[in-house]
Amino acid sequence: MKVVAFNGSARKDGNTAILLNYALTELQKEGIKTELVQLAGKNIRGCIACRKCFEKKDKRCSGVTDDIVNECIEKMIEADAIILGSPVYYSDLTAGMKALIERAGFVSRANDELFKRKAGAAVVAVRRAGAIHAFDSINHFFLITQMIVPGSDYWNVGIGRDIGEAEADVEGIQTMKTLGQNMAWLLKKLHA
Repeated sequence: MKVVAFNGSARKDGNTAILLNYALTELQKEGIKTELVQLAGKNIRGCIACRKCFEKKDKRCSGVTDDIVNECIEKMIEADAIILGSPVYYSDLTAGMKALIERAGFVSRANDELFKRKAGAAVVAVRRAGAIHAFDSINHFFLITQMIVPGSDYWNVGIGRDIGEAEADVEGIQTMKTLGQNMAWLLKKLHA
């Protein structure tokens, strides 16, 4: 089994990556392969509503081909579970993460629901406010693509603004560990 996580932060190894890695470590402890994809520094364009994905049905975004989204979609297809992580920018997820969600979602829908019955989880890093809105935005992607969302012992949110501050959020770190444990349990049930 494999879980792929996407860090939607502009900071490659910032608080979002820290939180994602706590969840991924728990998955690794259960013998599940993991991969962390960093979107930092990558130009990612939003959906242009060309609907070529519905015409071609080739599991790719055919409207925009000059960024990493098709590579990300391939990783999503190959994985048993997907974790999407984003810091909160102006009370929501980052533009890059939103663009990935838009295009991956349309490609999934155009190709007979590519992500149906995979597991999916949102992870959010926040300084103060907007975390639940960002968390909901990511979870809407999982639910509309018919994915199964495991929970944790609290919302999958960690607090920290400056790089590394999330390490001081003891409750947030425990939430990520529990998320990883619950996702591992779910994947084992789905693949039993």
